[in-house]
Amino acid sequence: MDTQIVGSRRAEHRRAEHSRAHGTAGVPGQPTAEWQQTVRARVLAELAEFVQRRSVESAVRPAVQHVLWQYVGGGKCVRSAFMYAGWLCGATEDDTALRASAALELLHAFALLQDDVMDESARRRGEPTAHRRLADRHRRNGLPGCPRRFGESAATLLGDVCLIWAEQMLRESGMDEPALARVRPHYDRMRIELALGQFADLSNDIRSEPTLDAVLAIARAKSGDYTVKWPLVLGAAMADCDRHVTAALAEYGRAIGEAFQLRDDILGVYGVPEVTGKPDNDIAQHKASTVIVAAMEMAGSRLHRELCTLLQAPTLGMPEVARVRALITATGAPARIEAMIDNRVTEARHALAAASLSDDRRELLDGMAARCTVREF
Repeated sequence: MDTQIVGSRRAEHRRAEHSRAHGTAGVPGQPTAEWQQTVRARVLAELAEFVQRRSVESAVRPAVQHVLWQYVGGGKCVRSAFMYAGWLCGATEDDTALRASAALELLHAFALLQDDVMDESARRRGEPTAHRRLADRHRRNGLPGCPRRFGESAATLLGDVCLIWAEQMLRESGMDEPALARVRPHYDRMRIELALGQFADLSNDIRSEPTLDAVLAIARAKSGDYTVKWPLVLGAAMADCDRHVTAALAEYGRAIGEAFQLRDDILGVYGVPEVTGKPDNDIAQHKASTVIVAAMEMAGSRLHRELCTLLQAPTLGMPEVARVRALITATGAPARIEAMIDNRVTEARHALAAASLSDDRRELLDGMAARCTVREF
């Protein structure tokens, strides 16, 4: 790992340690946003150390390290925060548990790298996607073969490395074997669901006019459950929470995971990539997101005909995207999706209310729900 990156992450780690030493990094009485920022700093420090060590051992080239860190260290660390929150529902602050939770960011990097290849995305987190950066490097160096094919293959293989590293970081976190044994069945199921969800998403095109229920099922498997429900369950299993607490966390996680994906779909239509970090507009990519499918279902005959005509086009330029966006708004679909988000947040809060959790843990999860479902455009 580049020394500048490592230095930056170590500085964040020092700030996190300072917060913990002065009583601001624990859950009780701390605002959720501050807690998540502290956890993120600690997670990134753990990841930087792990990736640096593994990069040296595996001789990952320096040029690839920057591409790798774009995916590993550029996110909000939502999944690792939820896994650590699951741990805190049955245990106390623990560096080993946080290190184990950090491994989910490597799994997420794997998913993003391969998702960008499958979607042919141009940008990720404000920069060109990995396959494009690697193709450009191939082209600049005048290497033989097809630069595009090289970039896609190299990014896929880099994702495979992250997938292996994720399990390795979890296994080598220092967590005891009984705890890891409780985690493994859930971890395996999460990864299988993620892969099958991605597989289903390959043919999830608005031009085939799928139903809203079908699209929700795909979103739940490839994003919602993997973002909230399974990380919480992993953390709870690691802490050996009782089955009633774990079930309540799973129900909360299912609802908030769906709300998270519904919000993501709204951002996919109306969001600004520079703000949201989403690679491309869902309309231009013909994605069958919940917002677009709901608009197709709710549109009157005239609006439906125009939407179909525009969305059936092989490519959509900026004027066409703007028109589709206006038509979606006219159908009332965004308001319907907002109502679905609100309903799921309410379901999640009911699940928490029924759980045997301390007030500070319940408040933490309630705050995380709000931060997941109310995001910038």
